[in-house]
Amino acid sequence: MPDTIATTGLRIADRKLVRSFAYVGGKWCAGTSGDTIAVTDPATGGTIGEVARLSVGDATRAVDAAEAAFPGWSGLLPQERSACLRRWFDLMLAHKEDLARIMVAEQGKPLSEARGEIDYGAAFVEFYAEEAKRPNIEGVTSHLADAEVELWREPVGVAALITPWNFPSAMLTRKAAAALAAGCTVVCHPSAETPFSALALAELAERAGLPAGVFNVVTGHAPDIVEPWTRDTRVRALSFTGSTEVGKLLYRQSADTVKRLVMELGGHAPVLVFADADLDKAVAEVMKAKWATTGQDCLGANRIYVERPIYEAFCARFTEATKALSIGPGIENCDLGPLMNEKAVAKQEEHVADALAKGAKLACGGKRHALGPLFYVATVLTDVPEDAKILSEETFGPVAAILPFETEEAVIARANATEYGLVAYIHTQDPRRIYRLSRALQFGMVAVNRTKVTGAPIPFGGMKQSGLGREGARLGMEEFTEIKYVCRDWA
Repeated sequence: MPDTIATTGLRIADRKLVRSFAYVGGKWCAGTSGDTIAVTDPATGGTIGEVARLSVGDATRAVDAAEAAFPGWSGLLPQERSACLRRWFDLMLAHKEDLARIMVAEQGKPLSEARGEIDYGAAFVEFYAEEAKRPNIEGVTSHLADAEVELWREPVGVAALITPWNFPSAMLTRKAAAALAAGCTVVCHPSAETPFSALALAELAERAGLPAGVFNVVTGHAPDIVEPWTRDTRVRALSFTGSTEVGKLLYRQSADTVKRLVMELGGHAPVLVFADADLDKAVAEVMKAKWATTGQDCLGANRIYVERPIYEAFCARFTEATKALSIGPGIENCDLGPLMNEKAVAKQEEHVADALAKGAKLACGGKRHALGPLFYVATVLTDVPEDAKILSEETFGPVAAILPFETEEAVIARANATEYGLVAYIHTQDPRRIYRLSRALQFGMVAVNRTKVTGAPIPFGGMKQSGLGREGARLGMEEFTEIKYVCRDWA
């Protein structure tokens, strides 16, 4: 199987970034079976290339490589690990355009969003390159008269990273950079739908000088790769981004080996727009919260609650702005691209049909686009009833559900009436209300009068069934460490 990808029109300058083999123990490998997985362009349905389908045995050999590399990597001076990560960051920025175009080919998102994701993902590598130089040894006031007490943070060991298709670069760097900075070695499994982005990052990691076995990318089908890792006692931590359903499965599979788990799971974000909000800004920000990544974002606005006095005006402006969105292949840099697969489109159709049958109104959209089977027209539903599926299930696509509310107390209760708790958005100019809502909303992150809140310095994560632990910030690195208590007598 040659290292190749169909890149007509993509203009990838550095062809060595296009890799079809897995990266294990510092070597590019096809796996023991020689089987492959076809990767398709969601905009055209055409096959863009194939990647190696590794086996259960190959997955175990990746852990072998990571375990063998762990003493050397964790034993480096923090500054040496930092330098490797810094070179990786520099290479990501130097090859930003190629990385973005590879992402567009396999994921379909608009090119501008792909470029933004490379910047976002690289920022985590830069951040943890700095954090790697500051391992935390904490002095504690001793409770014993003749002893000194310290708390050390040490890397847990081998970490398994499982990443999704919607952010194929950033989700990998957000996890890997934190684990590597802590001194862990990693085995990574990218989605079989978007593996080329992860393999390109492996190529750059090799150029950056990461030692063999420190960073491994294992391609294949998830059951063949991930399940052996959950059973392997040498894998001390597992970090996963994806659906709550799959997260629960991995939680159960990891129980027998008592792994450290970091999970960023589903979201069902509410948006609360009050009558005193700046209406123009609120519409513009909710547009961002709803349509980024063509709605395929765990932070995407799923339930848009608007206070009754401005409800009609908001719906009218939001609908007009939605109608103006362009749709097309990601390489054309339209506002919206295709959805990832047929299952995703079918879910949009199901949620729209269910809402309309229960009394919602169709303001615009509501059908597939003539561009192809995976393109769905941006859709706005108004007056959505509370029993509609779209208000309880994550839509993960370009359908917006808007409904009115009467009182602050009532909308807080409706916003919290979910087992998801990742992010909530508030639009109001009342400082007291901002404080009340920020306290009352049961979500790990609250955005006030804006949409973009995430980044390398902040702890990303949710409450309830939206996940465990945090990614980003110093907390993200600490997830891959254990605390060792040392009580010392000098005599």
